[in-house]
Amino acid sequence: QVQLVESGGGLVQAGGSLRLSCAASGRTFSSYAMGWFRQAPGKEREFVSAINYNGGSTAYADSVKGRFTISRDNAKNTVYLQMNSLEPKDTAVYYCAASRFGAIVTKTPSYGMDYWGKGTLVTASS
Repeated sequence: QVQLVESGGGLVQAGGSLRLSCAASGRTFSSYAMGWFRQAPGKEREFVSAINYNGGSTAYADSVKGRFTISRDNAKNTVYLQMNSLEPKDTAVYYCAASRFGAIVTKTPSYGMDYWGKGTLVTASS
């Protein structure tokens, strides 16, 4: 079992930046693929970004490419999402997720994620 705790959300003006962190429990973090998803009010959860077990492969939703960067520090059991040039449309609850399969899986909407955090709210105001 893996527990995920997100932090770093908050209120920012459009054009600003935030860095989300996700701290994972357990000794197997370095073997998991990790991902970020978001859910805006009244909308379904959507994929944002993912990273494979060693950070050698990443994936992004088209809507965040060039603005968001995912990274991980396996020594700290933590995955990050650097968000730049935030727009009001980025406003959502952001969830961290972990997959026991170390590679990025793109065949399902959940990208094969097995564990989920409780989320952190990001609000980008215009």
